Amino acid sequence: MKVAIVGASGAVGQEFLRVLDERNFPIDELVLFGSARSAGSKYTFRGKEYEVKLLQHNDDFKGVDYAFVSAGASTSKEFAETITKHGAVMIDNSSAFRMDADVPLVVPECNAEDALVRPRGIIANPNCTTIMMVVVLKPIEALSHITRIHVASYQSASGAGAQAMAELQQQYQEIVEGKPVTVKKFAYQLAYNVIPQIDVFQDNGYTKEEMKMFNETRKILHSDVRCSAMCVRISSLRSHSEAVWIETEKPLTVEQVQAAIAAAPGVTLQDDPSTQTYPMPLFTGGKDDVYVGRVRKDLANDNGITLWLSGDQIKKGAALNAVQIAEYLISKK
Repeated sequence: MKVAIVGASGAVGQEFLRVLDERNFPIDELVLFGSARSAGSKYTFRGKEYEVKLLQHNDDFKGVDYAFVSAGASTSKEFAETITKHGAVMIDNSSAFRMDADVPLVVPECNAEDALVRPRGIIANPNCTTIMMVVVLKPIEALSHITRIHVASYQSASGAGAQAMAELQQQYQEIVEGKPVTVKKFAYQLAYNVIPQIDVFQDNGYTKEEMKMFNETRKILHSDVRCSAMCVRISSLRSHSEAVWIETEKPLTVEQVQAAIAAAPGVTLQDDPSTQTYPMPLFTGGKDDVYVGRVRKDLANDNGITLWLSGDQIKKGAALNAVQIAEYLISKK
């Protein structure tokens, strides 16, 4: 088994290394790729040191079985043919191919079998906020079709990459020390603030991130569900959280929903108001599952349920989901 990681020096690239090791993913040969800036960097994996190679249009991907790619949409588009031309399965973490009809968009707990049909040799990893939401929605959809979703996301600095995480930490330090605050990765200072914009605004007033949640949810769940999102950047470091309101065709009880969530793969129910037990990003960082709490009836909708979820954006929201796709494909060989 020969595995490649493209974008190995980034936050998700580094998480790929950790997740592959944690899950004892079968690797006989590992190749790391990066930009001119990161080429030459060295990382240790399972006791062996690997040097990052410059990503180029050549035959470096010959013999590669799976290529985990997290280097941005423009790089994915430019190098997709180079990566896949010798038969490698490209599992892409960018937005480049997610809505292409001939590229499956996969969350293994929801639609793993879609990964088996990939005419271009590419499988798209969904947006992190979408991944975490649909893992929770899937068991509810099995109880009754979900017709509408309203969601407010509370997204950590990690969603903008390793440099953004470092900038948030730097901002808090600068504030404590009375220094001018560095603002480069976000439109405004994030420390002690929330920013109600993630990605660029579209003509309809929604941001690209919010439209991803609308479009990707429908493709993953093979559903006509409509999702209205408000995506907000908050000053947590790593895990994302979401407040979700759903409307189903028939009314569901809180107990039905809780039982379905508790039994679902990739989800942990953490819901006990009497002991103030609910998920928080402080505690979900580094965990595999998406955690769910605050399940209750929607007071504004007889067929509505509302809940809170939190999960590690770099892990399940990116690297882990991609590795699980590869694991599924291996299991089907």
